[in-house]
Amino acid sequence: MKHWHTAEVEEIYNMLETGENGLSSQEAELRLQEHGKNALKEVKGPSLFMRFITQFKDVMVLVLLAAAIISGALGELTDAIIILSIVIINAVIGVVQESKAEHALEALKKMSRPYARVIRDGEIKSIKREDIVPGDLVELEAGDYVPADLRLIQSASLKIQESTLTGESTAVEKYIEALDDSDLPLGDRKNMAYSSSIITYGRGSGLVVSAGMDTEVGKIAEYISDGDIGTETPLKLRLNATGKILSIAVLCAAIVIFITGMIQGRNPFDMFMTSVSLAVAAIPEGMLAIVTVVLAIGVRKMSGRKAIIRKLPAVETLGSTQIICSDKTGTLTLNKMNVERIYIPGSKVRNNPAKANSYNTEMLMNVMVLCNDARLTLGNEGIKTIGDPTETALIQYAFNSGFNKNTMERMHHREYELPFDSDRKLMTTINRFDPGLKVMVKGAPDILIEKCSKILTDGKVRAITDNDIQTAEKANASMTEKALRVLAYAYDDIEILDPGADSDTLENNLIFVGLTGMIDPPRQEAKEAIRVCKRAGMRAVMITGDHRNTAYAIAKQLGMVKNETGVITGRELDKISEKQLARTIGKYSVFARVSPEHKVRIVKAWKSRGKIVAMTGDGVNDAPALKAADIGIGMGITGTDVSKSVADMVLADDNFATIIVAVEEGRRTYDNIRKAIQFLLSANTAEVLAVFTATLFNWNFLFPIHILWINLVTDSFPALALGLENAEPGIMNRKPRNASKSLFSGIIGVNIVYQGVFQAAITLLLYMFALSLYGKDIAVTMAFLVLGLIQLFHVLNVRSATSTIFRKGFFSNGLLFISLAFAGLMQISVVLLPALNSVFKTVPLTGIQWLLAIGAAFMIIPLVEIAKLIVKLTGYKDE
Repeated sequence: MKHWHTAEVEEIYNMLETGENGLSSQEAELRLQEHGKNALKEVKGPSLFMRFITQFKDVMVLVLLAAAIISGALGELTDAIIILSIVIINAVIGVVQESKAEHALEALKKMSRPYARVIRDGEIKSIKREDIVPGDLVELEAGDYVPADLRLIQSASLKIQESTLTGESTAVEKYIEALDDSDLPLGDRKNMAYSSSIITYGRGSGLVVSAGMDTEVGKIAEYISDGDIGTETPLKLRLNATGKILSIAVLCAAIVIFITGMIQGRNPFDMFMTSVSLAVAAIPEGMLAIVTVVLAIGVRKMSGRKAIIRKLPAVETLGSTQIICSDKTGTLTLNKMNVERIYIPGSKVRNNPAKANSYNTEMLMNVMVLCNDARLTLGNEGIKTIGDPTETALIQYAFNSGFNKNTMERMHHREYELPFDSDRKLMTTINRFDPGLKVMVKGAPDILIEKCSKILTDGKVRAITDNDIQTAEKANASMTEKALRVLAYAYDDIEILDPGADSDTLENNLIFVGLTGMIDPPRQEAKEAIRVCKRAGMRAVMITGDHRNTAYAIAKQLGMVKNETGVITGRELDKISEKQLARTIGKYSVFARVSPEHKVRIVKAWKSRGKIVAMTGDGVNDAPALKAADIGIGMGITGTDVSKSVADMVLADDNFATIIVAVEEGRRTYDNIRKAIQFLLSANTAEVLAVFTATLFNWNFLFPIHILWINLVTDSFPALALGLENAEPGIMNRKPRNASKSLFSGIIGVNIVYQGVFQAAITLLLYMFALSLYGKDIAVTMAFLVLGLIQLFHVLNVRSATSTIFRKGFFSNGLLFISLAFAGLMQISVVLLPALNSVFKTVPLTGIQWLLAIGAAFMIIPLVEIAKLIVKLTGYKDE
C-alpha cells in the first residue's frame, strides 16, 4: 500500500511519472483509458421493462384491467382486446414521457458538471473534473472543490474544509512537508487534499494520487453531489394535490352515473364499463408527466441561451422574480479591465503607458507585477494573460511599459504570501530582493493608504504627511469619478521573514508608491436588459465591492439610478438596523463597498417585504446569500465551485442579459404549462359533463371504448406539443406572476369551466340533432367523432389564453400541427375505415354527416374567439 503522505515531493513526482510541467495530453489520454473517468459509479435506475411494469400500478389502470378481464369473461372479446391495447399504448406513452424527462435532466447534469484547472503540456488548462487522471498537477484556490485525492506540492496559506470526510468542522491548515507516521488518520494528513473537500482560504497545487472510485470518498461512497437537478417542484406538488381532488370528484361523478343508470334500468355491465371508462379518461393522470416534460423542454431551451438550470423549481420561480441583485464586475460589465490612469507621488495623474524612467515607476511596477497571481505566457500568437481580470490588466500594462512578469519573478522569487480576501481588501507577497526581502502590498486605496506611514517621492523615502494623503485621495477621487477602479500600492523592506508573520505585522507602516485606475466598461446588452427588466415589472439592483463613485458612475450609465441618493455603502449599512433596512431598502438600487455578509442582509430585507429575490454570486463567501435568495445565480466563468454548487442557476457567460433571457424563458415555460393543463382539464370537463348529462336523460350516448379512445388520441401528444409554444406577445411587458397565487387563478380557471361546457354542449346538441334525423347509431358515431375532433380544434384556442389565434404565427409550432394531424387521422380512421367500424362500434357516415360533424367540432374556435373578445372589451388582463 502506498503512503503518499510520507513521501517527499520529488519522490511523488517519480512514483507518478510526471513533472513540474504536468502530463502531456497524450499521456493523460492513455491514463484516462487505463483508469477510467474520475467519477463514482452511479446507481442504475430501473430497467425499461420495470418502468413499463410500473405504469400498471396506478389504481385506475388496475380497474381498467379488471374491466378488460370482465369483458372477456362475458364474451365481449373485442372490447377486452381494445381496452388492453389502450392500456398498453398508454403505458408506452408514459414510459416515453418519463424517459424524455430523465434524458433531458441527465443532459443538464452533464452541462453543470464542474471543471478543474490542471497543468498539462506546461500550460494551465481547464478540463472537466471527470477527465482528471492520476499524475495530473492540479491548481487550487479559495472556493474550489478538490477534484481528486491530491498530495500537495505547493501551499500558500492553504486551508481546506474536510468535514464531509473527517467530520472536523473547522478548516485544516495545509503544508507540503512529508510526514513520518504512515498510520496517521485522514484528518491528520496535513499534506493531503481529499476529493470533495473545499478550499476555504489561500491557494496551492497538488498531484493527483487517486481518482474516481479509488479516492477516500470513493471507498466509502459518500461523494458530495455536484448539483441536484431535482424533479419534485412546488408546482408539481400543487398539481399532485389538485389531481387528487379532481380524481375524487370524477370518481364521485362516475359513481353517480352508475347509480343513475341502475335506477333507469340499464344493463349493469354497460354502466360499469361506462363509469370506469369515464373515470379513467377524465382523471388527469398524465398531467404530472406532461408538466415534467414541459419543464425539461424549458430548461433545455434556457441552457441553449447560456442559462443552466440546476434545480427545476427555479424555472417556476423565475416567472415570479421581482428583484434581481447583480454583481457589477463581469455581469453588468465586460470583466475586461484596462489600466487607463496612473498616479505616482510627486506627479499628476496621467494616461498610460508609463515610462520606466524613474525609481518610483520601477517600484510601482514591482508591486503591480510581483504582488499578482496572474500568469503571462508568450506564444506564436503573442502574449497571453491568464487569471483574474484585474490582475491580468496590471501585468499587461506592465508588459507594455517594459516590465516582463516572467523575468521579474525569476529575479525576485516569492517567499510568502497573504492572499486577498474581501474582509482585509488587501493582498500581500514577500519577494526576495538580494540581500533582503520586500513586502509587496496592493489593495483598496481607503484601506491601504491608512496603513502607510511613509511615501516614496523622487526616488526617496520620507514620512507621509496629511498633504500627501489629501493629494492621493484627490487622485483617487478624480479616477473614481470617471468610473475607474482604483488600486493602491505600497511596499516595505525587511531583512528576514518572521515565521509568525501575519497581516497585522506585515500590512502596517508601509511605504506608499502610487495608484492605478482601471476601467471595466458596461456591457451594451446590459443596458437594454435593464430597460426590459423595468418594463417587465422587475427591479435590477447593483451590489459591488467597488468604490461608491465607481458603482454610481456605472449604474448611471446603465440607467439603474438617476442620482446618488440611490446609492448606499457597506459602512452605512452597518449603521442601519434590520428593521430600518427593511423599511428603507426600496430607496436604493446600488450597494457599494459591500462584503458577502451584507448580501445576506440585503436579500433578507427584500424578502421581508414579500419580494421574490434573485441574487448573483461568484465567491465562496457568496454561498450564504445565494442560499438565502429565492434564486441563487452562480457565474459559470468566474464563479467558484462552491458558489456554483449552491446556485439554482448558473450563467454560462456571466452576463446580466442572460438573467433577463432566463426570466423570459421561465415565463414562457410556465405559460405553456398552464396551456397544457387548461387543455387537458377543459377536455376532461367536457367528457364528464357530456356523459353525465346523457346519463341523466337516459340517452345511449357513447360506448366505453369511445371514451377511452378519445382520451388516448387527444391527451398526450397535443398537450406535449403545447410545451413548445413560443412566448406570448408582450410577455416581458407584464408584471411578475404572484408566486402565492394558485395555478388556476386569473383567466385559466374560468377558461377550463366555460370551454369544457362549450365542448360538451356542442357535442350533445349535435347528438340530439342527429338522433332526431338519422337514428341512434349515426348519432352515437357523430357524437364520438365530434367529441374527439372538437378537442383537437380546441388546441388552437389554447395556444393563447386571451389573444386571438390569428395573432399567433399559425405554423410557428410545427410539432403541434404534426401531432394534431396524427391525432385527427386516428380519430377519423375509426369511422372512415369499414374494418374498424365493428371494432369501435361506429357506422359509416354520408358526406353531409361528415360535414355536420367536422363543422360542429370547428364551432369551438369561433365560440372561444367571441369569449376572448368579450374578455378583451372588458379590459381584463390575465395574471
